[in-house]
Amino acid sequence: MLAYPQCQVLDVAGPMEAFAMADAWAGGGAYRLRLVSPGGGLVATSGPLRLAADAAMADVSGADLAGLDTFIVAGGQGSLAAKRDPRVIDFVRRAAAAARRVASVCTGAFLLAEAGLLDGRRATTHWFDAASLARSYPAVAVDADAVFVRDGSVWTSAGITAGIDLALALIEDDLGRAAALAVARRLVVYMMRPGGQSQFSAQLRMQAPASRRLRELVDWMVSHPDGDLSVAALAGRCGLGERTFLRRFAAETGATPAKYVEHLRFEAARQALETSTAGHDRIARACGFRSAEVMRRVFQRRLGISPSDYRSRFQSAIRATATGGTEP
Repeated sequence: MLAYPQCQVLDVAGPMEAFAMADAWAGGGAYRLRLVSPGGGLVATSGPLRLAADAAMADVSGADLAGLDTFIVAGGQGSLAAKRDPRVIDFVRRAAAAARRVASVCTGAFLLAEAGLLDGRRATTHWFDAASLARSYPAVAVDADAVFVRDGSVWTSAGITAGIDLALALIEDDLGRAAALAVARRLVVYMMRPGGQSQFSAQLRMQAPASRRLRELVDWMVSHPDGDLSVAALAGRCGLGERTFLRRFAAETGATPAKYVEHLRFEAARQALETSTAGHDRIARACGFRSAEVMRRVFQRRLGISPSDYRSRFQSAIRATATGGTEP
């Protein structure tokens, strides 16, 4: 992994820790990790911590690169300066040419793009920087709503903690789903799905309520999508009159209760389709839809496909990743 001054420490530590855990799960010999920086030694990150690089770029020999399997570029505030450093971009090109696969975390995508490695490919980065990446590198097809994207041997991920999702996908590609699930459990994170999925959960996609009362209500709603989420019931749970509740909920979340409820139920159904083999009727009831037909209409309106097609495409993406192919 390449780090540089003012990189984001979680961009480095998250994936490296995931790979280390996978190596331990495999009994050793699965991964040998090496952190490289422009000058070697201690690397100042954008936060209060420093990272100790194993080597400087100049110390990485051709023989070292000849044995390189995976090359990952971290992101962070320092990516702008790093992409303007010819030495860094030259190293990125040399390492990428030798590696079996190349990846970036967050704004590390800018370094890959500057090196020409993303031309003609789909890629993603932190949502805040996606428009800038698209403007700066028009040859790159930027997907601003992906957690990570795999295009052939090049992988890119969204912001910061998405680097862990990326690492889990790489681990699954190498060692299988059981290994990736084991690491995800140790890290207490969701097992990440193949790319093209939404970057935000139901709670994050909508504006977070400012008041504690409504935040607690939203947490309860997310945990009980099959509960009574009518305006009357929700207002009563908050101890507010219906008109006051409607006004405050819209002001603090940016959505009406009806839209918010549909969205969280849709997200719950989508996760159930991805992670279970339950039938559509059962999933619809568990997620609060009146029927499987109502759920189907919501999927059709939001994604343009049916729940059956969604599940089929998701499972196809898993099979493609497991066999080293590209996503459909």
